[in-house]
Amino acid sequence: MNAALGTAGVTLGLAASVGGAVTLVVALVRGKRHLIAIGRSYVLLALLGAVVAFAAMERALITRDFTVQYVADNGSSTTPALYNVATLWAALEGSILLWVLVLTGYMALVVHKFRRRLDDPLVGWAMLTMLVVSGFFFFLLLGPANPFTAFDPPAGFDGPGPNPLLQNHPLMAFHPPALYLGYVGFTVPFAFAVAALVTGRLGEGWLMETRRWTLFAWGFLTFGIVLGAWWSYEVLNWGGYWGWDPVENASLLPWLTGTAYLHSVMVQERRGMLRVWNLSLLCATFSLTILGTFLTRSGVIASVHAFTEGSIGAWLLGFFGLTVAVTLGLIGWRGDRLRAPGRIDSPASREGAFLANNVLFAGFAFVVLLGTVFPLLVEAANDDQLSVGSPYFDRMTIPIGLTLLFLMAVAPVLPWRKASTELLSQRLFWPAWAGTAAVVVAVALGARGLAPLLAFGLGGFAAGAAVRQVVLATRRQGWRGLVGRTNGGMVVHVGVVLIAVAMAASGSYDTERELTMEVGDSATVAGHEITYVGARTVEQPNKTSVRAQVSVDGQVHEPAINRFTQTNQSVGTPSVATSLTEDVYLTLQQAPDDDAGQTAAIRVIVQPLVTWLWIGGVVMVGGTALAAFPGRRRRNPVDPVSAPVPDDTTAPGGAGAAPVEPAAPERDVAPADGDGTGDDTPEPVEVGT
Repeated sequence: MNAALGTAGVTLGLAASVGGAVTLVVALVRGKRHLIAIGRSYVLLALLGAVVAFAAMERALITRDFTVQYVADNGSSTTPALYNVATLWAALEGSILLWVLVLTGYMALVVHKFRRRLDDPLVGWAMLTMLVVSGFFFFLLLGPANPFTAFDPPAGFDGPGPNPLLQNHPLMAFHPPALYLGYVGFTVPFAFAVAALVTGRLGEGWLMETRRWTLFAWGFLTFGIVLGAWWSYEVLNWGGYWGWDPVENASLLPWLTGTAYLHSVMVQERRGMLRVWNLSLLCATFSLTILGTFLTRSGVIASVHAFTEGSIGAWLLGFFGLTVAVTLGLIGWRGDRLRAPGRIDSPASREGAFLANNVLFAGFAFVVLLGTVFPLLVEAANDDQLSVGSPYFDRMTIPIGLTLLFLMAVAPVLPWRKASTELLSQRLFWPAWAGTAAVVVAVALGARGLAPLLAFGLGGFAAGAAVRQVVLATRRQGWRGLVGRTNGGMVVHVGVVLIAVAMAASGSYDTERELTMEVGDSATVAGHEITYVGARTVEQPNKTSVRAQVSVDGQVHEPAINRFTQTNQSVGTPSVATSLTEDVYLTLQQAPDDDAGQTAAIRVIVQPLVTWLWIGGVVMVGGTALAAFPGRRRRNPVDPVSAPVPDDTTAPGGAGAAPVEPAAPERDVAPADGDGTGDDTPEPVEVGT
């Protein structure tokens, strides 16, 4: 029953996606605007199909229905309830099912948001684009990645359960969904970018429509990446949180291009510039999500995060190539109409800083992409296996990261068009002192080394600039001043600084020792008293855990080795003594050599400031939420000069397409500079095509 119900849901979703796409093509090409609204029904049917299929799979997992092949391959009667539910996204086919559910959910939200404008060709082309994407993923579920294939289990059959690493920490239940909400969420702004290119409405109106969608997708992706780093730290038993693994890189790439877009889009909104750049960034971000899906689900890479067997690699690679070709063709087609009406007057201006910021983010993404795919290209060309490890990534990305920290400090205080030396010295006075103080404190605490000290100094510099802006805003408006894109962005900057400083400290000043200890033995590691107390064995339905009891400064922690019943695999689980200043990370390298647990091999890693990585991630997510909601605003009179560049109103196949309604420019009461000097007041935007 579950297999039949799930197959019916997938079939309904595919039929609705294809039917909706065909209907919208006919309506848009022939100019039948009244038919565009019919696309809403198809979107809701696609959502219904995804919900039915998702519910059928969860029901099959919860009831241990081994007549479904996916449950037989990944489920088990011994899997704990939380991980049993999370098994849906623990393997290839289920992860595509989660992707489809999230995508159709976003589509339904778009339909609801634009319910009064469903006959607008811009919205129609965006819906068509999303239906094409959903149709592709529904096709995968019905064909090469079908999770509802039937299986005839023998008597007494029990499945192996999910990968032991995926049932060893509760973060498994939350990290993938958060990541997917970010990954898939970028489909919405991508769809509106395609719609703007097709309809020729290339002004700033479509940006206003998709700004929050992009911000929320970016926020979820940020949250998912931080949770993934935390999962790696708590589960993989290696003492780190980011190893430049290809799957980690696959999630970082769209985050980098999405971050670049969120900065450069402000230049287009304010000055009407960087149109080609912004469209290219959105298209690149979506394309990189597809490429990342290919890398993690095709079996071309070996990673603890990846699905090592997959039959959909060729389909995903083909869809990636099609996406890139179509978007490049559309941008090339509209090239003449994408010319910016303005220009950068001076490098020492906010738009100049944002352009430099974008170049650095693009360079960062290129370095990561090259290091990730180059081994695959070499293997495909010469059948040679090549590994690109952390030394390459660290050497190439650290200078870029340090430069970005410097720009984070300077860009927020720069006015538009041009800045004077006197103005900059005034606004950077306190941030510069904050950076200097950070270096002095670090040296006083024993920090050495050029790269980490630069990170601390530039981090203090950037944090000082962000805090200055927030303080001025809250002084003027109270705590309400924190709400709004400008000041929410400054909170995000504070979170980035916390993460950068924590990474520099934990990566540069860690202490590691391997100890072979008998019961009662003690050792001192980086000032911490480590004592081996003994060992115990804990039996659970899905695993047997041998746990070493280790006292860290008087508190007992239990690193363990777990042997999973169904697969007979052993997985180490660390135990971490956490504080705001440093973590003591314990792993059991070898189980005690006798039943009494007299001798154990224990690895101890002491790393400073690791906790601030997770705090920084929370601050970034909080800042994203603040930036997504408008603060107190003031309106300027609408006139032909100060109004935004109007959208073109001609759609292919017919005239009379409804334009996005021009609105008066709005901005936070507290200017981005925040000191009331008046140079950041709204200024005219040149009118042009």
